[in-house]
Amino acid sequence: MKILWSRRPVAIAVAFLLLGILALDSGVSAPLNPFAAPSPIALGSGQAAGGAHCAAPAVR
Repeated sequence: MKILWSRRPVAIAVAFLLLGILALDSGVSAPLNPFAAPSPIALGSGQAAGGAHCAAPAVR
């Protein structure tokens, strides 16, 4: 039987590859500590922005 590399077999192969990578990563990684993680949105927290273009001072 000839395998046709159409969209469906390729999509299924990519989905299995992604699931395999996620399973490997979750099996090897240490569990996350939500209390030590930085907040995703720090509006009004007093923390200065850093590491992004919006953290650069304005140039006149």
